[in-house]
Amino acid sequence: MEGNKVKVSVEVDEAEFDKAIDAAFRKIARETRIPGFRPGKAPRRILEARLGPDLAREEALRDSLPDYYVKALEEQDVDAIAAPEIEITSGQESGPVQFEAVVEIRPQVSVAGYQGLRISVPSPEVTDEDVDRQLDRLREQFGELQTVSRPARDADHVLIDLKGYRHSEQIEGLTADDFLYELGSGSVVPELDEELRGKKAGDILKFTAAVPGQEEEVGFQVLVKEVKEKLLPEVTDEWASDASEFDTVDDLRNDIRTRLGAVKKMQAQLSVRSQAVDALVELVAEDMPEPLINEEMQRRLHELSHRLAAQGADLAQYLQATGQSAEEFQNDLREAAITAVKADLALRAVADAEELEATDEELDAEIERIAQAAGQKPAAVRKQLDRNDQLPAVRSDIRKGKALAWLTDHVEIADEEGKIIDRAELMNPTPDTPEEEA
Repeated sequence: MEGNKVKVSVEVDEAEFDKAIDAAFRKIARETRIPGFRPGKAPRRILEARLGPDLAREEALRDSLPDYYVKALEEQDVDAIAAPEIEITSGQESGPVQFEAVVEIRPQVSVAGYQGLRISVPSPEVTDEDVDRQLDRLREQFGELQTVSRPARDADHVLIDLKGYRHSEQIEGLTADDFLYELGSGSVVPELDEELRGKKAGDILKFTAAVPGQEEEVGFQVLVKEVKEKLLPEVTDEWASDASEFDTVDDLRNDIRTRLGAVKKMQAQLSVRSQAVDALVELVAEDMPEPLINEEMQRRLHELSHRLAAQGADLAQYLQATGQSAEEFQNDLREAAITAVKADLALRAVADAEELEATDEELDAEIERIAQAAGQKPAAVRKQLDRNDQLPAVRSDIRKGKALAWLTDHVEIADEEGKIIDRAELMNPTPDTPEEEA
């Protein structure tokens, strides 16, 4: 039907539906007091004579139609994604029951061109500049502050008395004496850095600035007491020996290069996965069904709320901390959900095109992994998944995982400058890199 919907026509023969009527009479018997019978013990013929047959038939239709509908979906392999519109077409009063269910199904999307995707990832190569930057970070840890008489500039540490106030009343958390502030860090308000640049000891600054969490602008008064410059140690073998486990600068640089290589390779590997999915999503031109978008939005909102609750926070505090309005948050959540739904459908399409299936052995392994993470026995997890009809979803996740693996094995990989990266060299572990470090 139109709108990505199908109509499922179901007929339940009279003998089969009579079982549902029997169940309805048993339910009515438990809820109805009949003189001479204990609750739930009155036979059907007594109830039928006293209450009439229509009441039980109505109860049977109400209780059993959802089960018949689900069974029909399973038999016809219909992947419904929304609640159905059910219309009983026959059998409301007697005889076999016929009904029609119109329901929206999971769409199949087109990913034409997925075999020839090309992605760009950060280069895994370690340059001398990379090593120098890491060496400078290590030097920073051993730097010493020395008072200077020149004006303050970025990276200096300025000793200040800071007072934040509103209507002459000081604001706790924005007031401190002998506060050593790193110029250029922006850790208080950006205006503080702007005002401090070029100032010397003895200067007094006054300005106003917007502060997150404060409804009105806050007034600031700052006394510059000292300007300190961080002096970094010279890179010598003696310093290398004091600052690390290595006796020479060359040995230290070689170790930094090895460690950076492992990190950059891991970052590039993770980028291959995310970039491959992003490139695949770009191939999807179809509009996503609202039920899938809403379901994904609810899932993401639930996960965020759960993480915030674990930190003793709520959504209102999160919005305040991020500076988002409720409308902006909702729009961002919807955009992320649309992308996630596209990725899900696109990976399903790749799995279909490449005939990737989840084997029973892979299903068993995934159930065991879930059980270990939950601290339960695999048999109990399988029983729970089966009872909740979630085993097909687990198989689907396995198929999508295999589709993603197929993509990462077949996309062409280049660095930011367009240079093709050797897949074998990128995806293989770095020799002599400890597993926990990687």
